[in-house]
Amino acid sequence: MKLSELPRRIAATVERVEDQMPNDAIARRLRELGFVHGERVEVMAAGPVAAEPLLVQVGFTRFALRRSEAARVRVIALNGMPEVPA
Repeated sequence: MKLSELPRRIAATVERVEDQMPNDAIARRLRELGFVHGERVEVMAAGPVAAEPLLVQVGFTRFALRRSEAARVRVIALNGMPEVPA
């Protein structure tokens, strides 16, 4: 499932960051920030307007991400939630 689809307060691990184009600067920056395979991630909160931005915790650090940025991160929920097909 995409990080943007992950319900709040559900722990997950990062599977991968998807590039939308060759040499995708946003995907590269997400990886530099710590969104790498196996890292624990959780959506902590969502903003008041259109549920944007998302407050996301990766490891012990929190980031505000646009939904479009969070949609690039594929995750696997840790609590046994059913996987949503891509």
